[in-house]
Amino acid sequence: MYYLIRNNLTVSDAENFRAGDEQYVAVLTAAEWEKNKELFDLGIDLDLNLQDIHNTKSEVNYDSLTGTLVFSDRTDRRRKKHKFAFAMDEKGIVFIDDTDTVTPIVETIRSSKQWKLPCLERFLYDFLQQIVHEDLRLLEKYGNTLDQIERDILAGVDRECSKEINSIRRDMRALLMFYEQLIELVQELEENENGFFKEENLRYFHLFANRMSRLSDVATSLRDYTLQLGDLYQSQIDVKQNRIMTILTVVTTIFLPLTLITGWYGMNFTNMPELDSPYGYPIVIALAVMIVGLSLLFFRKKEWL
Repeated sequence: MYYLIRNNLTVSDAENFRAGDEQYVAVLTAAEWEKNKELFDLGIDLDLNLQDIHNTKSEVNYDSLTGTLVFSDRTDRRRKKHKFAFAMDEKGIVFIDDTDTVTPIVETIRSSKQWKLPCLERFLYDFLQQIVHEDLRLLEKYGNTLDQIERDILAGVDRECSKEINSIRRDMRALLMFYEQLIELVQELEENENGFFKEENLRYFHLFANRMSRLSDVATSLRDYTLQLGDLYQSQIDVKQNRIMTILTVVTTIFLPLTLITGWYGMNFTNMPELDSPYGYPIVIALAVMIVGLSLLFFRKKEWL
């Protein structure tokens, strides 16, 4: 697909998109790029392996700027990875994408954006915005989930919190890495080493970098929150275990004298005075009940029960 950057994106064709001085956007597969790369006159031999893309980055060349973008699908619980490459100069940008990731984003911009001052810089700003436009809502959802986990932990609700907390921590770590890489990419654009962009339009990159910094701060805060909740969850487990150990200790302490009594009177020596007494058995029972009662009163007074 080929587009011209006018007051909005206008669909063009391969024969006419370079006919005038208008800036353009092209979305090609790797095979289409190899076939038509001479049309763009970028002055580079871009050796692409779209399967070997691992992170978001950019690289400044003599008369072009190339890079890759990698981000996870925000709507997919399995966090499917989207990967594509790009190459640009002052005339326009070419996206090389085999995953059908770029076209929906560009079509959304084409159908929803109109520009008073159309330019490549504004298109790039809107394109990057489309990638992260749901991230604030996503981070709010993560925050609400962590708040609920904290309430459940404090209320003693029986649920497996550690898996949820660790899962969110991994997501935050991935988002933070993506934000850092995206900030570096935008800063590279803002640096404008090749002079592709107008000075007055560099503000778009600055605005986007600021937004990424704010999202990064929120993600960092949520990551720290998961660490705190992990400690809180572990402390609650420790409290429960200590409570169980206290009960077991109390029970053991109560039955220790009873074990002594039963052991003592279970020896059955011939000359034991209580052995032939008709009141021996009730007396031992009463003694055992008294010991249990006094022990319970003692432990309750000490607030061990």
